[in-house]
This record gives sequence, C-alpha cells and structure tokens, in this order.
Amino acid sequence: MNVHDEAHNLARAIRESPEYKEYVQLKEAASQNEELTNMLNDFRSKQIELQAKQMMGEDIAPELMQNIQALSQIVMKDPLAMQYVQAEARFTLMVNDVFNILGEVIKFDR
Repeated sequence: MNVHDEAHNLARAIRESPEYKEYVQLKEAASQNEELTNMLNDFRSKQIELQAKQMMGEDIAPELMQNIQALSQIVMKDPLAMQYVQAEARFTLMVNDVFNILGEVIKFDR
C-alpha cells in the first residue's frame, strides 16, 4: 500500500461525498448574492472571534453574544443562508472526523 495513493483516494472520496458536493453547490449559489456573502462572512467572523476568546479563557462580552445571536437569527431567516450554514457544518464535521481518525494513528511525542 502506497500512502500517497491512499491520500489521493481519500481526497477523491471527500470530493465525491454528498457533504462536499452540497457544500460547494450552496457556496456557489450564496456567492452570487453579495449582501448574503457579506452577512455570512460577518457571521463566521464573529463565531471565530467567540471561539478564540473561549479557547483563550477570556470573558465573553455580552455585546458579542448578542451580536452573534442577532446575526444567527438573520441568517436563519434566509433559506439559502440557512442551507449553506447547515451544509458547511456537515462538511466541517466530516473533515473533523477524518482529522480525528488520523490523529488516533499519528501520535506525536512532545
């Protein structure tokens, strides 16, 4: 077994997965609407900011939480945005599962 060949097989399986195909299709559809794209980028940016603060153990400002909740409600009211966010979450979950599986095999000594 050639590891590089298997890595290419994994990449092909990911590209052919329903999660990836749906994500790409909805990402393309969402990118046709500049306002929607900006809203999704803002939403994602705020989520990343929140996650970074949580990982650093920082206090979360109530304004940030309110902002994320308000953006979430706006995003979920738009059917395309909601579908896109859900597809992105499913694809991300699949990729995380792959990384976790690889992480179980590859143990780095520190």
